[in-house]
Amino acid sequence: MTPQHLPTFIPAELCQAVGVSIQTAGADPLGWSAKCLEMARTDINEDGVAAPSADVAGLKDVIAKAHAKNIDLKVIALPNNPGIDTPLRDIATEIGKDHPDATILVISPSFAGTYSATFDRVTLEAGQDVAKTGNPVLSANNFVDEVGREHFSWTALTIVLVLLVAAACAGITLLRGRFTNDSVK
Repeated sequence: MTPQHLPTFIPAELCQAVGVSIQTAGADPLGWSAKCLEMARTDINEDGVAAPSADVAGLKDVIAKAHAKNIDLKVIALPNNPGIDTPLRDIATEIGKDHPDATILVISPSFAGTYSATFDRVTLEAGQDVAKTGNPVLSANNFVDEVGREHFSWTALTIVLVLLVAAACAGITLLRGRFTNDSVK
């Protein structure tokens, strides 16, 4: 049997989000981190939210707003900041394994981490930038507004510019060939 792979670091703040005290979860960090991650998975599977109870109703409203914009959003709200922001993306990625077509937002008062197969990293990070308000409902709402709006398509601009440069090169080559052939005659 292959052991379950956990991210490098699951912060204790995830336990707080699902209502578990680390002291009651166990002394072994792998034990409590696995237990808290599993509880977050259960919460997400039930209603799309893993958060302190005071924030759940507001976050469900944000998820409904996201669904109206065709965004399958799942939100985990940590009540406190972990020591660094990296674990938030780790948590999002772990939850994303269960919901590969969803967009996962993990927020704490000052940090945000995401996972999505739907949105590109630039769009996600723009959403993360506005999702650091200290208020989980406002942060999640800001995130939905940012990722749900139209963004400038740099890919389309790049394709157009490449085609223009290719057309210009082809035109110059044709003109050079015409003038070279004219001077030979």
